[in-house]
Parts: sequence; C-alpha cells; structure tokens
Amino acid sequence: MRAFTYSRAEDVGAALAARGHGDDVRFLAGGTNLLDLMKQGVEAPARLIDVSRLPLADITEGDGSVRIGALARNSDVASHPLIRRRYPVLAEALLSGATAQLRNMATVGGNLMQRTRCYYFVDPTFAECNKRRPGSGCAAREGRTRIHAILGASEHCIATHPSDMAVALAALDAVVEVAGPAGTRDIALMDFHRLPGTTPEVETELRPSELITAVTLPPLPFARRSHYLKVRDRESYAFALVSVAVALDLDGAGVIRQARLALGGVAHKPWRLEEAERALRGRRADAEAGAAAADVLLQGARPYRDNAFKLTLARRAIVRALTVTASLG
Repeated sequence: MRAFTYSRAEDVGAALAARGHGDDVRFLAGGTNLLDLMKQGVEAPARLIDVSRLPLADITEGDGSVRIGALARNSDVASHPLIRRRYPVLAEALLSGATAQLRNMATVGGNLMQRTRCYYFVDPTFAECNKRRPGSGCAAREGRTRIHAILGASEHCIATHPSDMAVALAALDAVVEVAGPAGTRDIALMDFHRLPGTTPEVETELRPSELITAVTLPPLPFARRSHYLKVRDRESYAFALVSVAVALDLDGAGVIRQARLALGGVAHKPWRLEEAERALRGRRADAEAGAAAADVLLQGARPYRDNAFKLTLARRAIVRALTVTASLG
C-alpha cells in the first residue's frame, strides 16, 4: 500500500478546502470500500480526508420529503421509522446488502460512491482494465463474465454497479445533494452514475472537488407499497446477480395507476426506463403485466458467454417482484 497522509475535517467547508482539486486525494467515511481497494492496490491516494465526524447523519422530514444525511449509517437508515413506513423498498434494499457489521459502518454517501464490481478491476495483476489504466483494454470481455452487465455496457467496460441502495433510490426518484467550491447543487439519482461509454474510469457526475452531503426522497405516497427483491448466490454477503425495486399505486380493483421499476446487477448503474413503467399503467398487477414490463426493460440486452442466464433470471425476478408488491397491504 502506498504511504498516505491523513487529516480530519471538522466541517464541510474545511473538508472541501482540504480536498482541493488534486486527483490523488480521497474523502474517507466508513471506508468499507475504499480501504479494501487501497489494500488491493487498486486505489492509491496520497491523502485521505476523514469526513466521518461531519454533522451529516440526520434523517429529517420536511414538506413531505425525507432528507437523509450522507453520513447516515446504512443500518440506521434501514431501521428508521420514517424509512420503514414510507419507503420500505429502501429499508429492504439496505438490509439485503453486505453484513450487519458492514452496514453499521457504511454510509449513504459512501454507498453511492462504491466502485463498480468486476473481477478484473479489483485484481491489479490483470493489466487490461480501462478503469485502472484508461486505454489498456477490458480483460473482462474475453474472461469470466458471469457477474457482468447485460445492459448499457460498452467495448471499454462491462462492469456492474454493486449497490442495492442505489437501485431502490432510483425507483424512488431520489436526488443527491452535493457541495463544492461553487456552492451546492442537486443531481437526480438516475443521472448520478454514468454508463461506461469510452470513459469507464469516470463513474459518477460528482466533480473531483465535490462532496455528497445528503440524499432527498421526494413525496411518493404509493411508495408505501414497495418491495426489493435480490437474487444472489448465497443469502448474505453477496452482490446481486439481479435485483428489482418496485413501487405500485393500485386502484381498488388492483389495476396499476402508477409504477416505479428499477433493476440492479445488470448494468454500470441502476437500470430504469420510464417506458417500462408506462407499459404497466392500466393493467392488472399480474405475471402478464410483469412480463410486458420486462420486455421493455430488457430491450437491447447484450449478454456475454457466462451471463446469458441473467436475461431469464431478470424476467422472472421482475414478475415475482411485481406480484409480491401487488399483494402487500
């Protein structure tokens, strides 16, 4: 591991000033992803700025929305009465991630900043990785592709985003609040993470000098009827092969008035298409409707040698998540 300097920021302004514009400086909160990557030699910052003591951990309600501070721990968000009551899909997504010990350390902001998942990215013995060495190639495309993307990938990268929380936030129309030298700005969660394109090393719309300060959940009354389904190789401490976040607004006859639907484990970012949600409106929330939404959501999918099973798995997961959500009181 490369030697680095460490400092602790006492407020957001001090954190931003210490961060500056250098490429080899990182913010440190829970450290559950960054420290692992440093030990593996994937990340090698010259300086760490500890932001874990900043006053950014509150979960508050106002004007119908809920604001979650960036330093709120995943376990605290999952157990918070506001989240459990109004956005159960988010609580379920958080509880399905990692282990209790990691959830007690991991933060909301850090969760969003997780690096994408790929065997070849986290192992520096593979020289071909456009994330670590732009222009070097993508070893994954000719390697083992079981966990990799089937949607939105490019010839430069086929990695998937590992966050469960981000998939639920995508379905909930969440907004990410960031602070930087020029002030604060908001980024829609669906725009926060990027598809790889020709620059897979640039994973988010966050500028190098900015810090995530909060995530806001807008008023979405029908999110009380929501569900997160995660399909993985084992029951705990495993990333999703496919995951689905669903929220439904049903009339008295069980017909869908509005829907939110997002997929995880299939792309470089949470995957949501409004066309798929429109395809559900006016239909009964049954297996046939789920299959129709899956047709739209998975259009253009491009599986690789080892992950073609994700197409069938995703279709079945969408149908199951939709019908389970519809059955909730």
